[in-house]
Amino acid sequence: MQANFVIDLGEKARVPIMSFSATSPFLTSIRSTYYFRATLNDSTQVNAISALVQAFGWRQAVPIYIDNEYGEGIIPYLTDALQAVDARVSYRSVISPSATDEQIVEELYKLMGMQTRVFIVHMYGSLGTRLFAKAKEIGMMSEGCVWIMTDGLTADLLSSPNPSVTGTMQGVLGVKPYVPSTKELQDFRVRWKRKFQQDNPYIIDAELNIYGLRGYDAATALALAVEKAGTTNFGFRKANVSSSSSTDLAALGVSFNGPSLLQALSNTSFKGLTGDYHFVDGQLQSPAFRIVNVNGNGGREIGFWTPKEGLVKQFVPSNGTNPNSVSGISSTVIFPGDTTAVPKGWGVPTKEKKLRIGVPVKSSLRQFVDVIRYPSSNTTIVTGFCIDVFDTVVKTLPYDLPYEYVPFAKPDGKSAGTYDDLVYQVCFKNFDAVVGDITILYSRSLIIDYTFPFMESGVSVIVPIEGHNIENAWFFLKPLTWDLWVSSLLFFVFIGFVVWVLEHRINGDFRGPASHQAGTIFWFSFSTMVFAQRERVVSNLSRVVVIIWCFVVLILTQSYTASLSSLLTVQQLKVTDVNELIKKAEYVGYHKDSFILRILLGLGFDKSKLIAYSSPEECLELFSKGSGNGGIAAAFNEVPYIKVFLSKYCSKYTMIDATFNTGGFGFVFPKGSPLVPEISRAILNMIEGDKMKEIQDKWFANQTSCPDSGTSVSSNSLSIKSFWGLFLIAGIAALLALIIFIVMFVHQEGRVALRPSDSTTSIWSKIRHLFIIFNQRDFTSHIEVNDRNGIHLPSMGTASQSGNSAHTEIHGYPSSAGCDTIRYSQAPQVTSADQLTNPNQERPVKDNQKSDVNHETPTRTDQRSHAIIHQRTKSY
Repeated sequence: MQANFVIDLGEKARVPIMSFSATSPFLTSIRSTYYFRATLNDSTQVNAISALVQAFGWRQAVPIYIDNEYGEGIIPYLTDALQAVDARVSYRSVISPSATDEQIVEELYKLMGMQTRVFIVHMYGSLGTRLFAKAKEIGMMSEGCVWIMTDGLTADLLSSPNPSVTGTMQGVLGVKPYVPSTKELQDFRVRWKRKFQQDNPYIIDAELNIYGLRGYDAATALALAVEKAGTTNFGFRKANVSSSSSTDLAALGVSFNGPSLLQALSNTSFKGLTGDYHFVDGQLQSPAFRIVNVNGNGGREIGFWTPKEGLVKQFVPSNGTNPNSVSGISSTVIFPGDTTAVPKGWGVPTKEKKLRIGVPVKSSLRQFVDVIRYPSSNTTIVTGFCIDVFDTVVKTLPYDLPYEYVPFAKPDGKSAGTYDDLVYQVCFKNFDAVVGDITILYSRSLIIDYTFPFMESGVSVIVPIEGHNIENAWFFLKPLTWDLWVSSLLFFVFIGFVVWVLEHRINGDFRGPASHQAGTIFWFSFSTMVFAQRERVVSNLSRVVVIIWCFVVLILTQSYTASLSSLLTVQQLKVTDVNELIKKAEYVGYHKDSFILRILLGLGFDKSKLIAYSSPEECLELFSKGSGNGGIAAAFNEVPYIKVFLSKYCSKYTMIDATFNTGGFGFVFPKGSPLVPEISRAILNMIEGDKMKEIQDKWFANQTSCPDSGTSVSSNSLSIKSFWGLFLIAGIAALLALIIFIVMFVHQEGRVALRPSDSTTSIWSKIRHLFIIFNQRDFTSHIEVNDRNGIHLPSMGTASQSGNSAHTEIHGYPSSAGCDTIRYSQAPQVTSADQLTNPNQERPVKDNQKSDVNHETPTRTDQRSHAIIHQRTKSY
């Protein structure tokens, strides 16, 4: 406040004001061009302190500062510097300059009841001496505590160390500005000490602290500036004020030499006792800070901090950076309690103050957390899966952690709010932690910290299941959809027709009366379903078509069998997809007072279609009513709760594969709590062992009796979409075979039937004549027909052994016994042998002559068959 007042006077009088002791950052906000800070701003040391905190891995710190502008000025900068290294200020301890010893002890006890054990002290030396003395009395200078002093306190207490003072602060760390040890400085200290002893003979071993050195450098800088500005015209121009002014400050004049002196100070630069001395915007620049450790009757240097390199073991001033510097601390640090082990920076509160662990009060699903009250004895017992996990984890910690469970309940014992409300209690400091089935959510993680999840979770859907009505007379049609049934039927007919076309002229099995041939088409095609076709195929084109079609039929029959088996054994889901619920505007349920409502609204559900339930029994009742009748068609809940529900009702309900992932269940602690990494590591260790499985078996053993919900999947009918590729291959093969046959047939027979010699014959007559030729037996084929009774029938397209050339037409005739028979046609009337042996010559056909000739019952023995063949051949 004094500096602020004087700076304001200097601004009005235009006289430079220099201060070598006012370090508060608040003075920087005074926009006065006539103010020169001939000392370091307190904010320049906060990065050195934060680097020290980061180097030892401490995550929290508590500033203890004096309640005035000097103490408050550094706090905003210190808080920002700690946050930059992922540390935080968990509490601010403010001590009045006039505080009594009792008030100091009361504040220290309050700190002992907290977890943080890293304290940063920023105050005057007189108050700091009393603080450390009381801290040592109550045991806060013991092992596990960390004390860091700012440069002002370090300079006050260690410049002229007093054994009674340093004895109370053993192991304390401190920062102080770096002052190079030069010959000039040593000579000055000797001269100053000699002069001081002459003026003060009763004071022995006095030392000049940093403020004395800066005062000398400030006087030197001012003298140099005056020499530059000159010593003339030191007068003031009087201000025009009325005679009625009540203060002398209003009559303060303006200096004539002030502006020139201001310019000279700004350009002054020299080698001072404290190092390179020059001003930048009225502020001195710090080259580095020393890190000291209080041991014995003084401070032991353990490292340095520079703005460019951070913590270094050695510091050698140069024109740039120090290329040989090594980061870290140069020697072993001795912490309070005379230990070299680095403290964790936090500790367990005293047993007088146990951790208050909040637990939810549940009316259902008490396997997770169950609060049991005994009014007669006014006691409460908390049990459950989550409680057992937390108790087991705490027991594995290497220290004692006292805590107590506090139900989050109203005076009547009912729940005091939602899980979000319970989590907020940690932010309000009503609870030190929360244990229970608390889902890890992003929105909650912004205000609190979670441990590693001890149970996986997620949001899924419960849907009813029902079996198929196998008593339905048309149930056998269900494995295939109607489009697949129709497509299969059409292809059966098409393939049968193609094979008939390819085999009709050369295979007797595909000849005969029209009704017989039509029956053969359907019989041959459909008999491939069971691979029981008796008709032979002799054409290579037919064989290709039949082989491909048999493969298609094999896939169809096997798929039909598998689908039918699935329909008979697997239950059917009434709902298979979440989008189906939205499209049909079905009523769905969700667990009351949970975050699931936000998920459902985000998915697009109408809020009027959402019904809340609070227990599995209530959910079961809503399912029994059905959607539209005051009930629901599906229910959303977290996966652990769904498994508990299905363990009781797995025969009627199941969980479909529509999981919305969450972070799982975790324990809640305040933001930045040092217990979070400790508890998380203990949870990981327990999950990797057998202990977690033992706890799960204890509380959820009955879930093993319920089959996995993943086996209850909906069995849908097979559609044409699954087989269109097979039908495409079979169709293309059949069409190609048909086209190849037609091209070959027209090429062989059409040259005569379609020749343009007779112009009076119409195109339709010629095509009709082609069909007549197609309907006749082709005796020119090289295929040898074998009778089913073992008779070998050579092709009749060649001359007989007797020398007579003739065409003999042989037709297969099916018998009731399933064996092939042989039919012989009457010989056509010919005039010459040449006519008969020419395969390309037109065959005359009488109007009354039929293409199909008389049938004769086949013989049963080889001798009779040979006799008939010989007799017929001889008759030609």
